[in-house]
Amino acid sequence: MEPAERFLLDRLAYLQCAMSLLGFVLLRLWRSCYGRYVSPGSAFRVPARAAWALQELPSLAVPLWVCTVTAAERLHRAPNRILLAMFLVHYAQRSLIFPFLIRGGKPMPLYTFALAFMFCGYNGYLQSRYLSQYAVYADDWVTDPRFLVGFCLWLIGMLVNIHSDHILRNLRRPGETGYKIPRGGLFEYVTAANYFGEVVEWCGYGLASWSVQGGAFAFFTACILFTRAQQHHQWYLEKFEDYPKFRKIIIPFLF
Repeated sequence: MEPAERFLLDRLAYLQCAMSLLGFVLLRLWRSCYGRYVSPGSAFRVPARAAWALQELPSLAVPLWVCTVTAAERLHRAPNRILLAMFLVHYAQRSLIFPFLIRGGKPMPLYTFALAFMFCGYNGYLQSRYLSQYAVYADDWVTDPRFLVGFCLWLIGMLVNIHSDHILRNLRRPGETGYKIPRGGLFEYVTAANYFGEVVEWCGYGLASWSVQGGAFAFFTACILFTRAQQHHQWYLEKFEDYPKFRKIIIPFLF
C-alpha cells in the first residue's frame, strides 16, 4: 500500500504542474473573474468574507484531519513538523484572520469559489500526507542551506504578503469609494506586491521541503499569480493616467 500511495502522491504533484500550465494559458486568454472584474449581473455569488474563509479552509482542515486520523509517522521528526507548520501557519492566517479584516469586498462568483475550494482540499491533502507519512529528512536537515534559505524566503514572503494586504485594505478612508493607486512598501516597485510576497513564500517552502510536492505547489502559485498580476497591471495602466510607468508587474526590476 505504501509504495502505491507514494507513487500516487508523486503523480498528484505532476498533475498539479500540468494544471499550472493549463491555468496559465487559460488565464492569459480569459480574465480572472473576481473582485473588480466580476460583472455586476453575475448570478450565484458568495459574499467576500465567507468566500475567502471557506475556500481557504480545506488547506487548514484537511491537513489537521490527515494528521489526526492517520499514523503520521514522519511527524516525530523536526524537519517534517516545521515544514507542515509553515504550510498551516499561512492558511490559518488566510482562513481565520484575513477574511475578517476585509472591508467591504465584492462577492465572488460561485464557480470561482468552488474551484479554489477544491484546489485547497487537493493541495492540502497532497502536502500534508507527503510530509506526515513519506518525506524523509536527515535530523540535521534544518541546518542545511536549502532549508535555511527556504525558511527565510518563506518568512519574508509571508510578511510581505500580509503587509501588502494591509496597504490595500487601507487605501480608502471611511466613507470613501472608488479605486486608488497603492503606495508604500513593495508597491513602489511592483503592481502586485501581495502576489510577489506569496510567490516568494511558496518558493521558499518548496526549496525548504526539497520535494516534488513542494515544488509543484510553488510552480502552481507562480503561474496563476503571474497572470493575475498582469491583469491588475494592465487595469491600473488603463484606469490611471498617472500610474507609475516604472513599476513592474510582479518581480521588482524584472517583470
